[in-house]
Amino acid sequence: MGGIVQSETLLAIKYSRGSLEILNQLLLPFQPVYDKITTVDDGHDAIRTMRVRGGAPAIAVVASLSLAIELNVKSFVNKAELNQFVKEKLSYLKTSRPTAVDLFNTIGKLLSLSENFLNDTVLNVEKSKLKLIEFCEAMLQTDVENNKNIGSFGSEFLKNYYKSSSLSEGLTILTHCNTGSLATAGWGTALGIIRSLNEAKNLSHVYCTETRPYNQGGRLTAYELVYEKIPSTLICDSMASALLKTKNVNAIIVGADRVCANGDTANKIGTYQLAITAKYHGIPFLVAAPSTSIDFSLENGSLIPIEVRNGSEVSKIKGLDEGDGKLRTLKISADGINIWNPGFDVTPADLISAIVTEKGVFEKLKDKNVFNLKKEYF
Repeated sequence: MGGIVQSETLLAIKYSRGSLEILNQLLLPFQPVYDKITTVDDGHDAIRTMRVRGGAPAIAVVASLSLAIELNVKSFVNKAELNQFVKEKLSYLKTSRPTAVDLFNTIGKLLSLSENFLNDTVLNVEKSKLKLIEFCEAMLQTDVENNKNIGSFGSEFLKNYYKSSSLSEGLTILTHCNTGSLATAGWGTALGIIRSLNEAKNLSHVYCTETRPYNQGGRLTAYELVYEKIPSTLICDSMASALLKTKNVNAIIVGADRVCANGDTANKIGTYQLAITAKYHGIPFLVAAPSTSIDFSLENGSLIPIEVRNGSEVSKIKGLDEGDGKLRTLKISADGINIWNPGFDVTPADLISAIVTEKGVFEKLKDKNVFNLKKEYF
């Protein structure tokens, strides 16, 4: 596993068996620093504090690999002890972020795998441990492959949508938050579609939102776009409608933290208003997400738990002091003001043009404003 090729783009996760490092995204775009993850506690902290991009597939990968790292150096008397250890560690990892369904799906698979090993008379405890580690490692490669499929399906959908009329000069895309290599194991979901369009020379320009209050767009997406020399422009969140009115934007593409069976989608706060303005201006609004982000148990978005985060993320901002080159945190709001800081919002299915997964593109049922997402399709 040590020689695996993870991605052709910027790496947020560096892994070989026994070694895990994550790019500390709190320090980007100013300081590209990789933090070592040696325990599940380290992995939990990286996810909770958003050193790993919050809510995206990278969370599930880092969570599982932090377990693999700890399993690699630990010995167990029997499979029952191994299973109990896995259950306790996964239960703790579950508390790091409540909205990201990728994390919960991965934890469920690992728990089932560990339980199945208990009844397997062929596997001893060491082989069981090794298979758990290999499962965690396989997630890294699978995520990159899935993202490339999402990129391919999404770019083809847009090319077919616009035929040849807009492709001569390339498409102009608006995206929100960070959905690229920094949010996944590599390539990206929404940004993966943008990369695929750019690779095929069907991209003219990308606009990315600042994405307040955590500024993932201004710090991370902008960093990736500049890093890969993709023509791009940063805007404030409040400029999106004016942008669509004055510029020739062809589509809005976003990621997803959780998609319900009817297509209602939870994503970074600010996504809902982008879907509304896309509908008003008559352009496609695409959700790009791996099938692991689909929660078939939830009928609609009203059932999605929405994480409300600390108000200090709104009242304070971190930036680089150009005088001494140090990162500083500054207060930007009045003392005593109440702050509401939901990390996500839910976009109704009727505002979404298509959901792009690694299995293909799903559109709404004919004459209906909902999707029909079923497990058997995946």
